[in-house]
Order: sequence, then structure tokens, then C-alpha cells
Amino acid sequence: MTTLVLMLHGVGSNGADLAGLVRYFQPVVPDSVFESPDAPHVFGTSGNARQWFSVSGITEANRPARVVAARAGLDALIDASVAQTKARDVVLIGFSQGAIMALDALARGKVAKVVAFAGRLAFDGTPTPALKARALLIGGTADQVMPHHFSSEAGARLAAAGVKTQVVSLPDVAHTITAQGITLAQGFLAKD
Repeated sequence: MTTLVLMLHGVGSNGADLAGLVRYFQPVVPDSVFESPDAPHVFGTSGNARQWFSVSGITEANRPARVVAARAGLDALIDASVAQTKARDVVLIGFSQGAIMALDALARGKVAKVVAFAGRLAFDGTPTPALKARALLIGGTADQVMPHHFSSEAGARLAAAGVKTQVVSLPDVAHTITAQGITLAQGFLAKD
């Protein structure tokens, strides 16, 4: 059974920035196909910098609507990759804005397994996750971009909706993916 693992980058980045993580994750899920695509929208004036949704003028009030508008792009990407790989399962690994999109996909039942680094759940409805949905949320206590309390809040909402959720706050970690975070994700991915 093939599993598709999609790695979703943060705003202002691109798929190549997360592609290097494959060497850490491939050994723990050897029958998986990994992809690290670019988000569909250009960020700023550089064609290499991408985003899943615009952060220009973003507020707590309008963030959920932007995530809703971005769903079609992510869903099309997932569907095309599943069709090409014939994968039966999809795992999303997201960082920052990519984690927001991954958690949204989990909350609406599009996927059942997510690793979210420095993310939040910008979902304004009641989550309706897939059966046996699982999530690992990792946040850093020194993250000024996406404070770790967002991971805790997302974990609580998802757990209340029936998602088997693990939330880890890493002391003194800023807005980045660390070796400790990678180790945690490896353990999560290795479980059925």
C-alpha cells in the first residue's frame, strides 16, 4: 500500500526548502512517495517565493476565509498527486502556513494524518475529521511568528473532535524545524 507524503512549506518559501527533509523521513516510511510542491501563489515580487494564501492585510477575522479560499488549490494538488501515485493514504507535513493548510485539511476530513510544525487551526467551523485521524503538533516556546499556544489550541480543538492528537512545545525553539522536531515526526510517522 503506497502512502503519499506531501510537505507543505511556509509563506515566502517554496517546495525545495522542505525537500531536504525527505532523507530523514523516508527511512521510517519506506513504502512512501514524497513530494514537496510549491504553493500556488507568488509571494511578493519573486516567482521563487510562494504562498498558499495572501498574508497581506491578514487579521484574525479574515484568516479563516483565506484558508477556505486556498482549499481548492491544495485539494487539486492532493488529488493530482494521488491519481499519479495511486496512493491509498495521504500524510501532510506542514510548516507555518503549510501547517495551517495541513491542519485545515485534517479538520475537514480530506486527510487523516498530519505533522504540523509551527501551525495553527484557522478553521471557523466544527471539525469533521476522518475516522482514526491523527495529528502531531510541534511548536517552539520562543516562536514569535507562530507562538506555540496556537499549536496547543489547535490540538485541543482537534482532540475534542476525535482526532488522536499529540502536542509538543519545544523549549527555546524559534520559528524553525529542529532536529528534535524531526525526531518527534519520525516517531509519529513510523506508527500505523
